[in-house]
Amino acid sequence: MTADTSKTAGTQSESEESPQPEARPGPARRWAAIWTAALTLLPLALLGAAFWIGRLVRPGGDDWCFLPVVRDEGASGMIAKFFFHDNGRVANALLVVAYASFGVAGQRWFALVSGVVMLGILWLLTASALKRAGLTGPRGLALLVAAMMAAVFFLATSNTYKTFYWPASSVSHTVAPVLACAAVIPLLRARTRRGRDFAVGIAIVAGAFIGTLSEETAVVAFVVLAAALLISCWALPGAGRTHARIWCAFAFAGVAVGSAILYMSPGARSRRERFGADSASTFGPEALTTALRAFEHILGVIFTTWQYLGAVAVGVLLGLLVRGGEQGTGGPDGSLRRRPLRAVLVGFLAFLVSGYLCTVIAYPAFGASVMYAPRIWGDFLLLFVMLLVSVGALLGRALRGRRWGIRAATAAAAGVVCALACVGLAVPLLQLGQQMDVRAQRWDRQDRSLRTQAARGAQVLPYTPVSVSGMGEPFGNHGKKLWPGQCVAQYYHLKKITYSTRLP
Repeated sequence: MTADTSKTAGTQSESEESPQPEARPGPARRWAAIWTAALTLLPLALLGAAFWIGRLVRPGGDDWCFLPVVRDEGASGMIAKFFFHDNGRVANALLVVAYASFGVAGQRWFALVSGVVMLGILWLLTASALKRAGLTGPRGLALLVAAMMAAVFFLATSNTYKTFYWPASSVSHTVAPVLACAAVIPLLRARTRRGRDFAVGIAIVAGAFIGTLSEETAVVAFVVLAAALLISCWALPGAGRTHARIWCAFAFAGVAVGSAILYMSPGARSRRERFGADSASTFGPEALTTALRAFEHILGVIFTTWQYLGAVAVGVLLGLLVRGGEQGTGGPDGSLRRRPLRAVLVGFLAFLVSGYLCTVIAYPAFGASVMYAPRIWGDFLLLFVMLLVSVGALLGRALRGRRWGIRAATAAAAGVVCALACVGLAVPLLQLGQQMDVRAQRWDRQDRSLRTQAARGAQVLPYTPVSVSGMGEPFGNHGKKLWPGQCVAQYYHLKKITYSTRLP
């Protein structure tokens, strides 16, 4: 055999052992990009409408008590209130200050600002994960996936006002898990020693921040990090495994430090005493069994919310449209390449464990109402949404080897499901927007009246509860529940408010 022949044979052998990504003709690539962009407009339009409706938000519930503290005592007063009296959540207090410093305007634009930030994080996270895995797709594919995830995560609940629009709840259970995901982005984008060191530093700081922001998100972080360390034994190769383990260990330590600060704070101790949530009662056999029944009900609600199929559908599109990673799902460094199905199954186990633990620690404060309070499910629902996208991506990837007609029909069906999910989310959103508009008009009218009379020297004024979506208002339950009446009086510089059934 001549040298040329040997060279040719060697080249052929290498080609057989290392299959190249299938070539795609230019027109097909352009049509895929156009189709992706057109489909992306649906969740983006839905999110845009949701963000715009957010301008109708007005103070309610806990925010009545936050606003006067931030106005009169500033950031230090709010932090002291949380750390020494309320719950110990220092990071939570900082986020409250971030929007409450602007008064009612902070309430009105919270949904827009937080929504855009969270969408941006999910977009960057998706793009970074695809790049790390060595996968490419039509322009805008990462934005489509992120927008669909954000739409179902924000809006596929029975009480969108409390989960997304109410700032006091959103920062604890909706913003918190997205911020936790943001800490992963530096790890995914790190290529050098300095980049990996930076990612570890971010993991420590972000972990401590999450630990003092939300107990439930911290629980989810603990479980997910432990699961990541477990699957790294077989899901990652040598160098990638070492870097991932180091990052997970430091992130775990950061969350542990933050959680310890929160748990030992005077505010957290006071909260446990108020609800009788000592360790013996919270983790006793009866409490664990009751929480398990509550979590079973929560799972029943989640699994029967059909709009979550939008996350599966966009995952199918992702699996069908990406190219590269033909030796598994790994990128140039071979990371994230082995047994993706097993990793997803471990992820679902982490979802079940973390969701149950979140229910356990929330039950002392919420009691049986935890089953009907979707605002506190968000800490583990984001993980659920991401897992649904992953399942869809595996299905789409499995269909890549089928005939063109099957792939095209699957892509079209997935696109239809995405569109139906957006419509299914838009209808209740518009209905909620109408209710919020009515409440905003009534709230503004009463606000003007109270301010005018308080400026004239009045000390005791009537107040008519103006609620939406079950929001806490003074004199709820037909005037029987005073809270947060004293906070409202403090907000308007009054000594007291009295119950009235007629708006001024």
